[in-house]
Amino acid sequence: MRRSLLSVTLIVAVLCASAPPASARPQWKRDLDRIVRGKSIGVRVGEGGRTLYSHSSKTRRVPASNQKLLLSMALLDRFEPGHRIPTSVLGARVTRGVLRGNLFIVGRGDPTLATSGRFAENLPFEPAYLGRLATKLKKAGVRRIKGRVVGVHSYFAHDWWASGWKSSFRAMYAPLASALNINGNVHNGRHIDNPEWRAAKLLTEKLRATGVRVGGSPIRGGAPAPGAEVIAQIESPPLSTMLRYMNRKSSNFFAEVLGKRLGVERSGPLGTMAKGARAIEAWAARYHASVVAHDSSGLSSSNRASPKAITKLIYAAERQPWGARLRDMLPRGGEGTLEDRLKGVRVRAKTGTLTGVHGLAGLVVTRSGHGFVFAAVANDVPVRRALAARAQLDSIAALLATCRCAR
Repeated sequence: MRRSLLSVTLIVAVLCASAPPASARPQWKRDLDRIVRGKSIGVRVGEGGRTLYSHSSKTRRVPASNQKLLLSMALLDRFEPGHRIPTSVLGARVTRGVLRGNLFIVGRGDPTLATSGRFAENLPFEPAYLGRLATKLKKAGVRRIKGRVVGVHSYFAHDWWASGWKSSFRAMYAPLASALNINGNVHNGRHIDNPEWRAAKLLTEKLRATGVRVGGSPIRGGAPAPGAEVIAQIESPPLSTMLRYMNRKSSNFFAEVLGKRLGVERSGPLGTMAKGARAIEAWAARYHASVVAHDSSGLSSSNRASPKAITKLIYAAERQPWGARLRDMLPRGGEGTLEDRLKGVRVRAKTGTLTGVHGLAGLVVTRSGHGFVFAAVANDVPVRRALAARAQLDSIAALLATCRCAR
């Protein structure tokens, strides 16, 4: 019995002597431990596909507007960064300057279509101007339209709600996402439910101002009959430009419009919020990451994504030809949604905020030159702790950027 106890004691002594002391754990990891200890927060830090740090990283959480980051990656995997979305006018053959019948204006999901005004002025790039369609029609020889201008509604559905949305979101945070949009689908400060009619009305006014006679009043209607010809067309800015704006300003409108466009590309018309969400899920599954999506903007409290899944997808994106373009679409510290945060920190990250939810995910360059992907998502944050939660996420990114990180 004494020999047996002596043997056990010797084994334990050997194991203890060979185990690294607690102080051998890198300081940056111990610092992260202190930040997240006792909080409802998930964190994962990775490099080259390896996990360097993890805290509750497999737990699915509400990503809030980090959903826009997932949408961006899914779109870039489907379309080239230079892809442009057309808006066209179609009708019968023009004979001696006369178009017999109606003129149809058909959108394919350009969120930038605009007239001059506040919406266009607030964009940091030149949008697709509706007036250019009128100018092109006149240059094409159109002098008279016997019928009406018809705003076509048959490419996207008018669905305007997703599971997990609050009833106030339609009026406050997310204008209707339609295939034919105009001025962000806002008029006199209110979200509108008739963008196709408004686009037809405004084009009618532009045509008349250029000297083109239009016979009837504008209407909203279905697609033209087969055989209608494209008479004129304008295009959106490049997809990369639109995504850069969407991510830096966290535009829910751009996200839901482009999400429906992604849904059509994968599943065909009509474009719906649900199809866009399913396209995000399917894209994530291609890279062996499981997410639950109900919208494209991240307003839904029913969306779910773990920090592990988010970083896995960011790393997958980094290996794509468009990976560098994606990085450029995310705000630096001191820019966009990070305007008052992380100034001077070498980080590119998307924020996410809902009531009780705060998230930050992207890429950071450490002092030792490592490029890390990271995701930090806090859920169930009391309102009184919102600023503290945001500061904790910022401290994670700042710590990574300033550390001489050892694996």
